[in-house]
Amino acid sequence: MTACAIETAAEGGDAVWPTEFTITANGAYAARLAGSGDALYVERWTLDGPEPYAVPLPLSQPEDPGALLLPLADGRVLIGRRVDGRRHTFSLLYPTGPQTGELLLGAVEAPPGGELVLLPPSPDGICAYAMAVGEDRTTLWLVAGGAFGPEQVAEVQGRCSGGVWLDRTGRMLALDRRLGDGPVKAVAIDLERGGEVTPLLQITEDSHDRLLLADPDSGLLLIRSDAPSPGHDRLGWGVLGSLLPVRFPECLRLDDAAVTPFAVQPGQVLMPENCGVALRIDAAAGSWVGVWRPSSRRMLQLAAPAGWVAGAGVWTAEGVLRLPYATAQTPCGLADLAEPADHPVPAVEAVVEAAVAEPKVCRPVPLQQAPLTDRKRAG
Repeated sequence: MTACAIETAAEGGDAVWPTEFTITANGAYAARLAGSGDALYVERWTLDGPEPYAVPLPLSQPEDPGALLLPLADGRVLIGRRVDGRRHTFSLLYPTGPQTGELLLGAVEAPPGGELVLLPPSPDGICAYAMAVGEDRTTLWLVAGGAFGPEQVAEVQGRCSGGVWLDRTGRMLALDRRLGDGPVKAVAIDLERGGEVTPLLQITEDSHDRLLLADPDSGLLLIRSDAPSPGHDRLGWGVLGSLLPVRFPECLRLDDAAVTPFAVQPGQVLMPENCGVALRIDAAAGSWVGVWRPSSRRMLQLAAPAGWVAGAGVWTAEGVLRLPYATAQTPCGLADLAEPADHPVPAVEAVVEAAVAEPKVCRPVPLQQAPLTDRKRAG
């Protein structure tokens, strides 16, 4: 059962600016390209103060619309610029008085016929990683936080995509990998063991199993797979370290809209079923917000604020969803979206066994009969 979808249009109008928006893992800073046309510049948002505010970080030349951006926990912003075809240069931008400071880091080259993308912000807030994706091999680069500029940290067989951190130290990374013409399977990469690869999701032998989000506090995993109905992806959830099977709630399946999770409520240690999950809902009418908890059989659909940067937001541990937005009247805003009083958080009667209570190194196994069972560390 789902509530009625609500239109997101409102008076005041949305700002006509680029909408790529990346938030640090701790929710303190965000970054995006602002401006319009050929006059684009980096803009850093501060989200953890009494009120959100934006700091422009322009340089003497405008930025390219395809520039890669990643905010760090110290307030600096990493930018990657494509130069000379496959080569990307990386710098750190920061405010210095009325000017913008820039620290050059070095360059990384994408493989022939491949691409270079930034991974989501590392949980440690210091390091930043890029992924060079080739036809049959993927290379992981530490592009910020190292001692001597960009350095290669791992090489993984296959063509990888996605990117989800499994712990709060920035050691365990999940990627969606395809080997040759085979199905896509999520794997775990141990960055402290030279990129050692461990199977993570394998619901059936032929299914495409991708990991979308993970919460290290509770162990909650958000999964997209076509295992329930081959050829048609479904949203499901599981728990890292649990013996319970993956479940695919019917309430997350909408016939006329795409549903994508973008944020999970932190701090719910040993209570993955009680975690709030924020979902972006896209349909012909526009984009709005869904809120769902694994313990509920219902997805609540709510209007997003005018100018919402669709697909961006952070949960507080107290259960408030904070959504960034920008309009002509409010170029830097943060709206708190709380669940209505008539939609109480369901009580969790039983704690899921073996959920992740403290950040630790996990050894995931194929998600099949006993999915995501923890196992002893080898070696």
